[in-house]
Amino acid sequence: MIYQLRHLTTYLYEKPVGFARCVLRLTPATGHDQTVLESQIDIEPCPTQRRSHIGQFGEQVITAVLQTPHEELKILARSRVEVNRPVRSAVGGAPWEVVREEAFAVASLDLRSPAHFLYPTAMTAIHPSITAYAAASFMPGRPVIEAAFELAARIKAEFKYDTGATDVRTLALDAFNARRGVCQDFAQIMIGGLRGLGLPAAYVSGYLRTYPAPGRPRLEGADATHAWVNLWCGDEIGWVGFDPTNALIVADEHIVLAVGRDYSDVAPIGGIVLGSGEQTIKVGVDVVPMEPVQARGA
Repeated sequence: MIYQLRHLTTYLYEKPVGFARCVLRLTPATGHDQTVLESQIDIEPCPTQRRSHIGQFGEQVITAVLQTPHEELKILARSRVEVNRPVRSAVGGAPWEVVREEAFAVASLDLRSPAHFLYPTAMTAIHPSITAYAAASFMPGRPVIEAAFELAARIKAEFKYDTGATDVRTLALDAFNARRGVCQDFAQIMIGGLRGLGLPAAYVSGYLRTYPAPGRPRLEGADATHAWVNLWCGDEIGWVGFDPTNALIVADEHIVLAVGRDYSDVAPIGGIVLGSGEQTIKVGVDVVPMEPVQARGA
C-alpha cells in the first residue's frame, strides 16, 4: 500500500518570538517493510540554520534555528510511503521464556538489536504493579505473540481512552494507576510490563490509517499521529508490532516515523522557544491511500 502523508503543525504565539530551535522527527522510516518514496519538510518563517543528521536509532532528525521574530510558525511535512508489512496471526511464536533468554544472550548492538530495549527509562520505569499486570497474560510456556496480543487487548478493554487525562510528559506508572490516557500512555504501559518480564520492547511513533463511518466522507486533517509497541519475538521472527490502543497486530495501516525506548526518544517535534506570552498549537494530519484498500476491523 502506498500512502500520501501530510502533517501540518502551526504554532501561534501571543507575542513575537525572537528565537526558536526545533528538533523534527517527521521523516518516515525506511526499513525492510516500509520505503519512503518522497519526503519534504517546509518551515515558515525560513530558518536561519537547518541541518539533518541520523539519530541514535536510525531516525532522520532535522534541527532548525529561527532567529527572525515571528508570531506564527508552520511546519509542514509531506511524504509518500510504500508499506509492505506481512499480516501476522495473533498466535504463535516461541515460548516467551525462550525469547527472554535469547534476548539477554544477544551480542549485537546494531540499530535493531533487542539489547537497546531491555531496560527501563524515565518514562517507562519497571514497577511491580505493571509487571504483575503484564504477567497475567504470560503464563509459563505460552507463545510470545499470543501472550503479547492478549496483553494489548486487555489494555484496550480495561483502560479508558481520555485525551484530557495525560500529556506528553506523563509517566507510564501514572497513566497505569489512573487507568486512562491516550496511545502514548498505552504503548508505554505495555512496554513497561514487557520489560519487567525481561522482554525487549520499543516505542514506535507514526501514523495510523483511519476509516470514516459508513456513508460518511473522509475528513481532511482527521487523522493523527499514533504510537504503538514493537516486541522482539526471537531470532527467527524478529520484531512484531502490537497496537494496544486498538488491540491490533500492526500491519499495512501503520506507518512508522521513528523507533525509540520511549516517547522522549522519538517526539515528532521538540525544541525550545524564547519569548513571553501564551502559545496555541494546531495539528492536522492526513493519511491518504493512493490505491484502494479494504478496511480491517479495529
